[in-house]
Amino acid sequence: MKIKNWLMSLIIGSLLASCGEDEKPRIDTEYPGILVKDDSFPLQCSEIQRGTTMEFKAYFSDNVELGSYSLDIHHNFDHHTHSTEVKSCQEDPVKSPVNPLLMIKTFEIPEGLTEYEATAEIEIPENIDPGDYHFMIRLTDQEGWQTLQGLSIKIN
Repeated sequence: MKIKNWLMSLIIGSLLASCGEDEKPRIDTEYPGILVKDDSFPLQCSEIQRGTTMEFKAYFSDNVELGSYSLDIHHNFDHHTHSTEVKSCQEDPVKSPVNPLLMIKTFEIPEGLTEYEATAEIEIPENIDPGDYHFMIRLTDQEGWQTLQGLSIKIN
């Protein structure tokens, strides 16, 4: 009888102990990803015309949950670098800015997504300085991990 009670206690204890295993929170230690596809825009060395609306498109992924992304366009007239790309672009001579474009916008990603197709319309004013610019994409997941993609573009 003692062995039977002991065996039942052992079985019940094992079952109760294993119930909580699936409920452990998943620890996110991975950076989100910015995926380049054929229809992504801009790409490294893209050219954009002043006075037009640019159609931004990128694909994002994360192992747990995406958070938000921001876009930053600023001049590269002094040839500084943020590029994360291997391919280099033909640069104009160094110059001083007079009326450069500076744009920083943040966008929320709907909750619960691990994949997202990001799109945005970006106005490129007519009266800005033409030349070399950086197009920065910052993608953050819900845990705060961030991935940066820095592209060199030219605004004509």
